[in-house]
Amino acid sequence: MTPQITRLTVLISGSGTNLEALITACNNDELPNTQIVRVISNRKAAYGLVRAQNAGIATRYHNLVEYKKRHSDSVSQAREEYDKDLARLILEDQPHLVVCAGWMHILSSQFLDPLEAANITIINLHPALPGAYNGATDKTLPEQNAIERAQKDWMEGRNDKTGVMIHEVISEVDMGAPILVQEIPFQKGVDEDLEALEERIHKIEWKAIVAGTGLATKELWAKRHQKAIESESHKESLG
Repeated sequence: MTPQITRLTVLISGSGTNLEALITACNNDELPNTQIVRVISNRKAAYGLVRAQNAGIATRYHNLVEYKKRHSDSVSQAREEYDKDLARLILEDQPHLVVCAGWMHILSSQFLDPLEAANITIINLHPALPGAYNGATDKTLPEQNAIERAQKDWMEGRNDKTGVMIHEVISEVDMGAPILVQEIPFQKGVDEDLEALEERIHKIEWKAIVAGTGLATKELWAKRHQKAIESESHKESLG
């Protein structure tokens, strides 16, 4: 049971190549009956906003700096208020699914709880295998360095592969249930070049984020359909 249109909100922080993959997929059979209703960035200069505008998609810049100014004595309070308002902005658009596509901001319960209450699924792209190089592992090495960290471990003999995963977003960073996992074996004589490795992994990401979004969409509608059946059965049992 799938509705006529599945509504997506996409969160970005950078150039938006993964967003571009989603835009293209929404215009062909890869993500049928799917519409990106808004793209939100936490960085004003993110080129992904331009990609969205060129595609006729509504955009929003949601700036954490202003919240830090209001709560100069408490960064945690600033982030919580930021996340609360971000949730409110998203709920106004009534999406079915939120896709974090290169979103570099750790989301707190102030964001996650309202969306869970509204039955909105949140998924994220992480350029590593489940449990590896998550954004909270090392405060000095942000998530965008997951590829570099994996390459370093490979060159020092600690692993022989990395990967890409699409997973559900929970309060523990990059630890939600995997929806799609793609292993990427390292290639000796090739992957010592970090820039070339990043390019190869990014190309895999573009396919993974589309496939993962498709799987998440099917799952969320299956769950809603099952819930509707159970609700109807319960009404019938009450007479």
